[in-house]
Amino acid sequence: MSATLRNVLIIAGLAAVVAFVPGGGTAGGVIRQLLSLLFLGAIAWFAAIFYRQNRVALMSLSARTRLLLYGSIGLAALTATGTSRLWHAGALGVLAWFALIGAAAAGVFSTYRAYERY
Repeated sequence: MSATLRNVLIIAGLAAVVAFVPGGGTAGGVIRQLLSLLFLGAIAWFAAIFYRQNRVALMSLSARTRLLLYGSIGLAALTATGTSRLWHAGALGVLAWFALIGAAAAGVFSTYRAYERY
């Protein structure tokens, strides 16, 4: 059995559970939450591995540059968390979202430029 066929069958099985089983909507919600947790766990694992592999490079940055990097990452995480609220707040919320993501990206880019300079 090919991997593509297997994946299609898994998705079809999950759709059948949601559509035909009583309480399938609840099961679909549980499955969605499980997949979200697995995805977030994979991101956390990737971040931990990336940090371990680049610990010396990060510690070689000045304290101010590290603060800028960690603050930018935190700002991006908080903005991602509040995406639905910002997008539903109207045009001002959408502009704020873009401004926050842009500020976070500028901070990471500034840190990269400072790292490449030395």
